[in-house]
Amino acid sequence: QVQLAESGGGLVQPGGSLRLSCVASGYTFGNYAMSWFRQAPGKELELVGAIAANGGGTHYDDSVKGRFTISRDNIKNTMYLQMNSLKIEDTAVYTCTVQVGNTRYWGQGTQVTVSS
Repeated sequence: QVQLAESGGGLVQPGGSLRLSCVASGYTFGNYAMSWFRQAPGKELELVGAIAANGGGTHYDDSVKGRFTISRDNIKNTMYLQMNSLKIEDTAVYTCTVQVGNTRYWGQGTQVTVSS
């Protein structure tokens, strides 16, 4: 079955960087676009960005544009989220997701805390 597993979260100071990973299994990874979402305490789930199946196109929310970069390695079945110049308001649980057929699958999420 489809499984997504995020890692790489943690505590970082404002202005710092983190790289999240999302390892996928159970489907043909290179055939599907993928996305990162995040949810901050007390706030709604929001799209961080997405990447095309072949990695050739990306889209970012305005709040992270220029600071975050999504990439993927279709050999390693892994998607990445490189986060630079982190701000306190980036604190959230970050989750990767993929839609395969009529079903959207989600990882368990990884906590990112930006604090001094």
